[in-house]
Amino acid sequence: AGYMNARFAKTFGGDMNFKTASMMTALFFPGITFVVMFCINFVLWIDGSSSAIPFGSLVAILALWFLVSFPLVFVGGFLGLKKDPMEFPSRGNSVPRQVPTQVWYMRPVPSVMLGGLMPFGAVFVEMFFVITSIWQHKFYYLFGFIFLVFLILSVTSSEISIVMTYFHLCAEDYRWWWKSFMIPGATGIYIFLYATYYFIAHVPIQGFAAFIMYFGYVGVASLAVTILVGTVGFISTFLFVRKIYGSIKAD
Repeated sequence: AGYMNARFAKTFGGDMNFKTASMMTALFFPGITFVVMFCINFVLWIDGSSSAIPFGSLVAILALWFLVSFPLVFVGGFLGLKKDPMEFPSRGNSVPRQVPTQVWYMRPVPSVMLGGLMPFGAVFVEMFFVITSIWQHKFYYLFGFIFLVFLILSVTSSEISIVMTYFHLCAEDYRWWWKSFMIPGATGIYIFLYATYYFIAHVPIQGFAAFIMYFGYVGVASLAVTILVGTVGFISTFLFVRKIYGSIKAD
């Protein structure tokens, strides 16, 4: 993560320096995960539940984070910073062009929400069995099939990001970088909404502690899916944009 963060930060430039970018990479997702986990366990401790993680285990996780993961992000960032920036096939204009008014479905929020439906459609059936196996104590055996679903999710996220970016470029909207991340990343929003529906319709648990535990873990999982498929979409779109502009230059 630190290596790729430094490579892209050096390629795209911007106002953020290496230390700040590496700090955000090392703290953002692990920090959110640890805070949510600690809050869940705090509620479980108060409730007297046996599902709570022991305090010593939380300290061990915190030590692994700051003594292993955190330094490795900076090591990877330092190695990435020593590499040359990735080259672009053509030079962009230093003065940003005015983006024409877009039709409603090409605007940021509609395009993100519409684009996230396709990757979610590739996994929502399997989500039912996964959530059932976790929260209703059912056995899940189809690990090979879920790996196939993961591959389909990755390919679908890559394709929808590239297609939507192509449509935006055809509409003279050159601001593709965050859209290429958020369009497949909206899958995480739909996963959270589906998990909310499943909780209301199928989960027979009651109580504040169970509510916090369910939505805490589902929220972290949804955020992880957003970051995962968003990264796949961004990298795929980055390679796609380099390829098409390289072909234009060759012609």
